[in-house]
Amino acid sequence: MRHQPVLLVIAHGSRDPRHAGAVHALVRRVRSMRPGLRVETGFLDFNIPSVQGVLESLAAEGVREVVALPLLLTRAFHAKADIPAVLRDAPRRLRIRQAEVLGPSPLLLSALERRLYEAGLTPPDKSSTGVVLASAGSTDPEAIAVIADIAREWWHTGWCAVRPAFASASLPRTEDAVRELRELGCSTVAVAPYVLAPGFLPDRIARGAAGADVLAEVLGPSPEVARVLLERYDAARTPMLAAVGA
Repeated sequence: MRHQPVLLVIAHGSRDPRHAGAVHALVRRVRSMRPGLRVETGFLDFNIPSVQGVLESLAAEGVREVVALPLLLTRAFHAKADIPAVLRDAPRRLRIRQAEVLGPSPLLLSALERRLYEAGLTPPDKSSTGVVLASAGSTDPEAIAVIADIAREWWHTGWCAVRPAFASASLPRTEDAVRELRELGCSTVAVAPYVLAPGFLPDRIARGAAGADVLAEVLGPSPEVARVLLERYDAARTPMLAAVGA
């Protein structure tokens, strides 16, 4: 029986220690959901271990197959450029397949909704509540379009309205979307951060939510996010195993 490829979770990293703490908590949950799967964490910047350092350590141990999973919600610059560049510099003996980013996924919508309920909303509030889907933001048009699509999809599940907002690079800002939902006549306005871990941009989202009635927590180490990680891992590892007749 062949060993499973190692899952390498690639996070961006941050000067804010809460970011790495949330990443490690998520990885612990993934390990608990898939006993026997080796899961490692590497950071692109600010935190250790670095992605390159983890890859070199794995190669030195004799590991041959790795699924590199970007801990990102959209396919923007990091997924398209930064991560592939780092993986190209990996030791040649490693066979690496880059998994897809986490979003979009129905599981992530479930996680967002659960965070809102944890923050005080109830299912009967749904039809009278306008939601701001607040993401970090990007200069990549594809990533911005995906957030808009998610907002439309989520609105069709029964919310009064759902508006996308961005903490950087794109407009509208969270406070603008909150104001729009007020003007639209939603009885309650809630802000759902579509981000994985605390940090500078999530803090900006929180400041922009000052005029809202409800502010949910970031997605963090929620079970839905962990399940998406495992789905992306399984989708990436299948062709690796098939190629060698496993």
